[in-house]
Formats: sequence, C-alpha cells, structure tokens
Amino acid sequence: MTETAPIIQFQQVSKHFDAFQVLKDINLTVQKGERIVICGPSGSGKSTLIRCINGLETYGSGDIFVKGTRVEPAGLTQVRGRVGMVFQQFNLFPHLTVIENLMLGPMRGKGMSQAEARQIAEAYLARVRIPEQAAKYPRQLSGGQQQRVAIARSLCMEPEIMLFDEPTSALDPEMISEVLDVMAELAETGMTMLVVTHEMGFARRVADRMVFMDFGEIVEVAPPQTFFTAPESPRAQDFLQKILNH
Repeated sequence: MTETAPIIQFQQVSKHFDAFQVLKDINLTVQKGERIVICGPSGSGKSTLIRCINGLETYGSGDIFVKGTRVEPAGLTQVRGRVGMVFQQFNLFPHLTVIENLMLGPMRGKGMSQAEARQIAEAYLARVRIPEQAAKYPRQLSGGQQQRVAIARSLCMEPEIMLFDEPTSALDPEMISEVLDVMAELAETGMTMLVVTHEMGFARRVADRMVFMDFGEIVEVAPPQTFFTAPESPRAQDFLQKILNH
C-alpha cells in the first residue's frame, strides 16, 4: 500500500432501509490526515455514511475500503482496530469511574496490563483537558465533560481514523465549544477525521474539505472557503442560507 493511496475509499456504495434508499452510489476518497466535515439536512444519509466505515451499518452494494481492507464481516476486526468513533450520546459505563471507562478498551481489546492502560488513559484525559476528573463517575460530570471522556476513550485505542457523529448535538450550548476545541486540537495532530456536524464555525476552522449530502447523495465536495462563499449547487446554497441565518 503506497503512502498516496487513500486511507478510506467509497466506490459506488448504496444502501436501502427496506424500500427507502438512504445512500445512492457514493464515491468518496479520504487521504491520510484529511479532515472531512459532512453536512446536510436531517435524513440526508450523513450518519449512515460514516457508520458504514466501521461496520455499524451494513451497505447493500459497492465497496468500502479502510487502508486497503474491505469493510465486510471477515475484515471488521482489522478495520475497527483502526477506527475510533464518538456518538451523539456518550455511551459511558455508569458504574465505572472515568479512568476505568478509559482503561477498559486497552485492557480487553489490546491485552494491556492495568499499569499500561492507566498510563495511556491518564495521558488522553490530560489531552482532553480533564485529568482531574479521573476518579469521578459519569453522572458527576457535565455533558461536555462526558463527551470529552468519550473522545479520550476512543483515543486510548490509538486509532488512525476518528469518526464523529454529531458529537455536540446532545449538549447544552455553553458546553459545545469545549468539545469542539478538543476536536480542533486533535485535528492539529494530523489525525484523519470525518465529522458529521451542523457546527459551521468549526467546519470553517478545521475542515480540509466539506462534503454536502442531500437525499442520500453527495451533492457537492469543496474546500471550506469555496463551499461557504460560493457553493455551486442550489441545494447547498439553500441549506447554507437556512443554517447560517438560523
């Protein structure tokens, strides 16, 4: 595999939920270290698209490759070892402390000792700027803090790719910026990131490319400066007018 080969590749990917086609002939390549922000109206297929990358959703036809490995049942373990994901809901184990939530994956998934797992967990808690919360339980944290723990938990598995599915949509407005700041810092480290979000300020600041979806299709792909100032498609123009003037 050459350095120039894409780290993620969609080739003619389609998916149906019964009679409804949620993805229509998706073609997209992502290079290592790229930051892609996926936006579009609700129901346009954004979350389904990124959930297909690590096999949380199956796709009907076409091919998805992650570092040359096809996303299919036989290759899922390998793919998921390379891909971390952060959801709208934090999905932390309520009966475990913050540090225990972070240590669980490296110990069970990578066979690390407790000491090794703790060292990595503490490092990533510091990275998301809440090292002092290690001994607390999730219920003792704010929503923004819980989401930062969820990001740290994914990073503890040391993935090459991070997927974010509307990571701030469940947060109160005052907590959104603290999560986006952590994500922006992560982007600066060169992590390959695909982010589904309506936070257009974050997209302008961080994205290398904007991917606009509507009705299961990729309608437009462009750098942020082009997308926000001169979107080509009427659908993207309409979407931006609504969301930026909201």
